[in-house]
Amino acid sequence: MGMTSAEQMRRWTGPAILTYGFRPFFLLASVWAAMAMAMWIAMLAGAFALPSRFDPVSWHGHEFLFGYLGAVVAGFLLTAVPNWTGRLPVVGWRLGGLVTLWLAGRLAVAVSALIPAWAVIVVDLAFPIVLSGVILREIVAGKNWNNLIVLAMLGVFALANLIFHLEALRGGYAAQGYGLRLGLATGIMMVTVIGGRIVPSFTRNWLVKAGRDARPAAPMQRFDKLALLLTLAGLLLWVVLPGHPTSGWALLVMALIQGVRLVRWKGVHTGAEPLVWVLHAGYALVPLGAALLALGILVPQWIGTVATQHVWMAGAIGLMTLAVMTRATLGHSGQALHAGPGTTALYVALVAGVATRLAAGVWPGMATVLYSLAGLLWIAAFLGFALLYGPLLLRAKPGKS
Repeated sequence: MGMTSAEQMRRWTGPAILTYGFRPFFLLASVWAAMAMAMWIAMLAGAFALPSRFDPVSWHGHEFLFGYLGAVVAGFLLTAVPNWTGRLPVVGWRLGGLVTLWLAGRLAVAVSALIPAWAVIVVDLAFPIVLSGVILREIVAGKNWNNLIVLAMLGVFALANLIFHLEALRGGYAAQGYGLRLGLATGIMMVTVIGGRIVPSFTRNWLVKAGRDARPAAPMQRFDKLALLLTLAGLLLWVVLPGHPTSGWALLVMALIQGVRLVRWKGVHTGAEPLVWVLHAGYALVPLGAALLALGILVPQWIGTVATQHVWMAGAIGLMTLAVMTRATLGHSGQALHAGPGTTALYVALVAGVATRLAAGVWPGMATVLYSLAGLLWIAAFLGFALLYGPLLLRAKPGKS
C-alpha cells in the first residue's frame, strides 16, 4: 500500500520550501510583484523593453493579474485543501513541478516575441490547468463538493487568461479587453467568496480571545447569498458592457450591499490587531472600487475607469492577498498570530500605493510622478514581505524533523 500524502510530507527530506504549497508560491509571488513593478517603472521611463508580443501596459496588467494572483491562489488553495479534505495534494518534487510551470509561464510571456504564439499560450496556461486538475482530484477524493465553486472560479480565471492571449494575438489592446475584465472580475469574486469565509471567522476568533462582546454575522446566511448574487450580476455586466450606464448602476448596487456585508462583520472593533483589521480594510476596497468604477462610468469627467480599476486590482486583490500571505505564513510556521511593526508597515505601504495610483487618475498632470511613487510603495510592500517572511518560508516549522 502506498504512502499517504501526509506520510510523504513527513518523510520529505528535501528543501523545506517544498513541504507546503504556501511556502514557494507566497515567496515567489512577493518577489515577482516587486520585480515586475520595478520593470514596469523602467518601462515607463523608457529605459527598458521586453521582447514580448504584449504591449507594455498589457504585459503589466497580465503579470500582476494572472502572474502574481495566480501564484497566490495556488499557494492558498494548496494550503487550504488539507483543511477541506483531510488530504495533502502535493509535496516535494511534485510541488516543485507546479512551481516550475508557473515560472515557465512568466518567462514565456516575457519573451513571447521570440517563440511561437501557440507555445506561449500552452506554456502559460499549463500552470492553471494542472493546478485545477490537482484541486479537482482532492475535492473528489475528499467528497468536498461545497468547494467546487472555488474550482469553478479557478477555471474561469484560466479561461480569462486564454482570452487575454487571443486578444493580444489579434493585435488588440488586451489591457482593456474582455480577458482582463473577466480575470479581474473573477479575482474580485474570489475575494468575496473566500473573504466571506475567513474575514468573519478570523474576526470572531480574535474578538473572543480579546474578550470583546461584539460578534460578526455568521457567514453564508441569506444576506450573504444575496450579496454574492448581486455582485456576480454587477461584475458580469461590467465585463460585457464596461461603459454602459446599466453596468454603472449595477456596480453601485454591488457597492452598497458589499458595504453592508462588511459592516456586519464588526471590523470596527478590531483596531488593536493589524492582522485582523487589514482583512476588513482589504475587503472594504471591494465596495469602494465598485463605487468608484461606477462613478467612472456614469460621470467619466470626474475620474477615469483605468485608475478606479486599480482600487480592485492593486487594492482589494493586492491588500487581501498580502493579508492572507502574512497570516498564513505566521500560522503555518508556528509564530504568534500578531502583526508587528514591520508587518503593519507593509500594509500601510500598500494602502498608500493604492491611494497614490488613484490620485494619478484625479490629477493627470502629475500622473508620471504619481505612477512611479505608487510603484515604489508597491515594491516596498512586497519586497518587504519577501525580506521579512522569506526566512519563515524557507525553513521548516519548528519541531518538524
